[in-house]
Amino acid sequence: MGRSGIRPAPRALPFALEGDVQQGHPEVPLGLSRVGISNLRRIVRLGTEDRVALFYATMDLFAHLRGDRAGVHMSRFSEILEEMGEEISLPPTPDLESLAERIALQIARRQEAASSEVHIRAQFLVRQETPLSSRRSDELYTFLGYAASDGVTVRRAAGVEVDGLTACPCAQDMVRGAALARLREAGYAPEEAERIVSLVPLATHNQRGRGTLILGCDPKIPAEHLVAVVEAAMSSETYELLKRPDEFFVVEKAHRRPRFVEDVVREMLRHVVEAFPDLPDDTFVLARQENLESIHQHNAFAEASALLGSLRRELAGGPPASGPSLEGWLRG
Repeated sequence: MGRSGIRPAPRALPFALEGDVQQGHPEVPLGLSRVGISNLRRIVRLGTEDRVALFYATMDLFAHLRGDRAGVHMSRFSEILEEMGEEISLPPTPDLESLAERIALQIARRQEAASSEVHIRAQFLVRQETPLSSRRSDELYTFLGYAASDGVTVRRAAGVEVDGLTACPCAQDMVRGAALARLREAGYAPEEAERIVSLVPLATHNQRGRGTLILGCDPKIPAEHLVAVVEAAMSSETYELLKRPDEFFVVEKAHRRPRFVEDVVREMLRHVVEAFPDLPDDTFVLARQENLESIHQHNAFAEASALLGSLRRELAGGPPASGPSLEGWLRG
């Protein structure tokens, strides 16, 4: 088949574009705090020249929009990543928050925005060992990287998202009361009934929970250390691989350490205070827990954010800790 009569399609519009719609004035002259794109997916390389790993990441990229502009240039968000492509994929970025910092700076400058904000999530593997059978189990966790910039300065934060197991104290307390009553009805003395109940793990409903811990600080805390803090706050950690002895260990541990969703957040905050005594008082801390309730169709949720110094003072008997939200802290 010949190519006679075939002409390449022109790679330009057959007419001239008039003006820049985004630079025009909106009908309602109000500024917007965040405008951009979400769930942008990329493969990124993190690490050093000697040790590099690939991560599948999702990104949310935002810019502040002035009240006298109709819109942001949406294509510029993707253009920034494409232009940084070699920078992202060749020299490895040390961590997600460093990558978020570089992108946030470019967004603020290219969008001519008063501020920008970048959120990045990427999953990573940590090799764990099952508690009794000592089998290798590769567990998936989620890195979190955040940055906000005014085009000159940057504030950034890093964190992890971790799944674990929680057992409900309320239902277990009711089971305990019923067990004591039945034992006494069966003829056991009160002290005997108490001893029996203390020896036997008591039933309650349990569920998978998702804990989030975010720190805004320098020096950087290794992600594995943050994972350990979150897992220690729940009733038990979970494992992708469990042999029968391991399953028994996890279930008994969880039911020996029942915790409300509120307890988990408080434990995370306490662990941060105790595990990182060298972090400065102005370190931002956010702890969040969401439980996928097994006996309800809703989830249970708790969250707290504060500066580390105020947490230290409250744990020492001082006034209640209070602090900005993550978004408020990032914006300074």
